[in-house]
Amino acid sequence: MEIRHLRYFIAVAEELHFSRAAERLNIEQSPLSRTIKQLETELGAVLFDRASRGTRLTWAGQVFLEDARRVLLGIDQAKANVKAAATGYRGTLRIALSDGIARSRLTTLLALCREEEPEVEIRLFETPLSQQLKGLRSDLYDAGFALSDDVVDGIVAEPVWHDALVVAVPIRHPLLVHKRVPLHEVMNYPLVLCRPEVCQGCSQQLDRLLNLVDAQPVVAERVATHDLMLTLVAAGYGVGFSNMARLEASHHKDVIIRPLAGNPFMMTTYLLRPDSDPSEQLNSFMHRVNHVGS
Repeated sequence: MEIRHLRYFIAVAEELHFSRAAERLNIEQSPLSRTIKQLETELGAVLFDRASRGTRLTWAGQVFLEDARRVLLGIDQAKANVKAAATGYRGTLRIALSDGIARSRLTTLLALCREEEPEVEIRLFETPLSQQLKGLRSDLYDAGFALSDDVVDGIVAEPVWHDALVVAVPIRHPLLVHKRVPLHEVMNYPLVLCRPEVCQGCSQQLDRLLNLVDAQPVVAERVATHDLMLTLVAAGYGVGFSNMARLEASHHKDVIIRPLAGNPFMMTTYLLRPDSDPSEQLNSFMHRVNHVGS
């Protein structure tokens, strides 16, 4: 099995269309089809269900897709490690990011790392929470950030940053009569919320907030990014939620920010890492994380 076989398989698995995958790989369709057939023969399993309705991954194909991605990521990391060593770095920390971590926090942290330990390279990987957890268990990542502490065995989730949740409201909205907006008043209007499968931790924390009110929320739209949420709020689709750390990097003249009334509901960012003694480099990194949050 060659590396290109894995790349071919991943392209077909993501496109679920042999012609589009061949175009993406810049090859003809016939050699691509032959390669997949050879791969299936070598593995002793059918990877794709080819039917008139389209191409689908079999269960064996779904399992192999995760392993193939992990193998290629490991190879890419090995190449990057060699390049880093050649340019003078004496160590590398692989940090995964999930749930749209606040850029202002991350910028401050990375600047501090470069100032205090410039010989250690910080490599970042944006990934869904489920993939981050798998990567932490399989040693693809040294640590990660997420908005969820719902982790698997062998992973530790430590709360590191806390930011008060605020309401994002379009200009000239009735809620703006409140300097601090009662949560039950927010529930009278359509909401723009994050998609659970993309921002799992953010969605979990917002669900806990909304469950405090005895009312069923009306969801106007679910989005994958913070910027799109603000865009839809500005356009009058509904009301959104955010925190000040994330809003510092997002300036939208048609969105007004109001704090929630009562005790502030805090959005918590967690540092995830394997449940083992951290390396000296990771230990120093965690100290800086806590310093940024203080």
